[in-house]
Amino acid sequence: MDWLSDVQNRMKRKNQILFGKHSEFLADLEELIQQQNHQTVILWALEFGDEIVVDMKKRYPDEERLANAVSISRDWAAGKVKMPVAQRAILDAHAVAKEISSPVDMALCHAVGQACGVVHTSGHAMGLPIYELTAIVRKHGVPACQNPVETRKQEYVERLLYWREHNEEYQGDWAAFITKES
Repeated sequence: MDWLSDVQNRMKRKNQILFGKHSEFLADLEELIQQQNHQTVILWALEFGDEIVVDMKKRYPDEERLANAVSISRDWAAGKVKMPVAQRAILDAHAVAKEISSPVDMALCHAVGQACGVVHTSGHAMGLPIYELTAIVRKHGVPACQNPVETRKQEYVERLLYWREHNEEYQGDWAAFITKES
């Protein structure tokens, strides 16, 4: 089954999330993520988290929790704050989704939360594309979403490969729990 048919079936079943964690469409991205070190995946995820925050600020200029979650997660990755502080900020980002009515923006809030959770474990990495691609489908509708979804997936791959090659150039600090893994 092609990915668009799978998404349509999920929509018919009124699923909130339109891509599965082990979706065939995302299998190559999932495999590529699993091949990277934790630092690479963090840099990748927080870059996309920042991008989503910039987009969301246009519609919710007074909402600070999404940007705060990304900023605090960066501090967590650098060892400047402990997990409970970051966890609270990430939960606050997810809470924004419960306060808005747009299914597109709800999914984007969760994408930011998942991106931030990558600092804890790379296992959260697939949550970013699952939620952001869901938002893209909801924004464009089916079948008009096909090109934007496939383009965004390619951007995920390209930026992951970029960070794999350039993570050593990152000028920020890393927390001990992250450097021990590498």
